[in-house]
Amino acid sequence: MNKKHISATEKIDKTKQYNLKEAVDLVKHLAHTKFDETVDLAMNLGVDPKKSDQMVRGSVVLPHGLGKKIRVLAFAKGEKAIEARNAGADFVGAEDMVEKITGGWLDFDKVVATPDIMGLVGKLGKVLGPRGLMPNPKSGTVTFDIGKAVKDITAGKADYKTEKAGVVHVSIGKVSFESDKLIENAKTVIRAIEKAKPATSKGKYLKKISISSTMGVGVPINVANVATT
Repeated sequence: MNKKHISATEKIDKTKQYNLKEAVDLVKHLAHTKFDETVDLAMNLGVDPKKSDQMVRGSVVLPHGLGKKIRVLAFAKGEKAIEARNAGADFVGAEDMVEKITGGWLDFDKVVATPDIMGLVGKLGKVLGPRGLMPNPKSGTVTFDIGKAVKDITAGKADYKTEKAGVVHVSIGKVSFESDKLIENAKTVIRAIEKAKPATSKGKYLKKISISSTMGVGVPINVANVATT
């Protein structure tokens, strides 16, 4: 742990639960690297991710985007391929794209596909799956409305999925964003996570929330201050 990191840690009151504005301002103030760090929300949920009916997974379009260019690969044919390309997909194809990826090409950030081509895309499971790139109907990346899927991603769609111990990590923008924009993005994510609460989740659902930058330390947020349920 370097001196700047230690210094940043010391500026956070561990006994305090910050409101969202205080937390965002603190994360921006404590960011100490030369690059524009990503800002992330971490939420501890009252779910058991080992149970399929308690898996929290989905996506949300952030009102102010993610602050970075997202390279989209669309698996589609015919008119759907044209639709994807017109919507802004960087790469569009089918068998040719499978061949390129099998050969080691991975210069893209997100993948969408029409349902009729998923049998073809499934062959790439061992490559795309571990990287979190496999299209999935629950995240809206397997759809015949492929134009909308592409536009949502390029506009700044954030995916979320419960990890071990019921934690969800979601990027909400960059340190260079104005505080108000990060706050609005954060609230949008929190509302989406709240709405995604599984019916089988018992007890407190939003247990802990913290915010941090890529190289920064986590700032605890007062859950009651931002929760609507």
